[in-house]
Amino acid sequence: MTLGDHGFLRESFQNLHQISDEMWRANQPNPRQVAEHARVRGIKTILNLRGESTKGYYLLEKEACEAAGIELIDFRVYSRDTPTVERVLEAKKLFENIAYPALMHCKSGADRAGLMSVLYMIFRMGEPVRVAKQQLSKKYLHMREGKTGLLDAFFEAYIEAEDATGIGFEDWLKTEYDREQLKADFLRSGQAKLRLDWILRRE
Repeated sequence: MTLGDHGFLRESFQNLHQISDEMWRANQPNPRQVAEHARVRGIKTILNLRGESTKGYYLLEKEACEAAGIELIDFRVYSRDTPTVERVLEAKKLFENIAYPALMHCKSGADRAGLMSVLYMIFRMGEPVRVAKQQLSKKYLHMREGKTGLLDAFFEAYIEAEDATGIGFEDWLKTEYDREQLKADFLRSGQAKLRLDWILRRE
């Protein structure tokens, strides 16, 4: 956790932000930070956006959640791919059913946490996509330069459709969204050539 997963970098910087009265976002917490989230913020649920793992960072988090009485939910999403319709709708259902207050995290708290924060604001808070999309910004260390820009392209494709026809987000997802075409267009544009994921050592 400390060396292989760069936990030493996150010891004093959690990239921690409160989205609403019931939801927080952050980078990968260590056991001490998990206990702090329970004690200070009353966190009842942690959404692990990295997915289940056999590595130390995950096993220690799972153990810490059990000790603190927090439910750990593994909900893997990706930072350098266009999201599937199924996963987006599963996120909506997740936000409807988890116990709050909650915290969601990926490794750096920038890209996957940003994607899910946008979806949270759309589905749980009823915010317009163009407002919710501000959760994907450099304020949270999200960089649209490189393949992580696919997340921005996804929401911007919807905003363009909304401006043209007024279509709702879920209707667009189910009837107009072409995941593979959007990804192909983005990669062909050359926006993904800057390998910030390699430079920043992100997943």
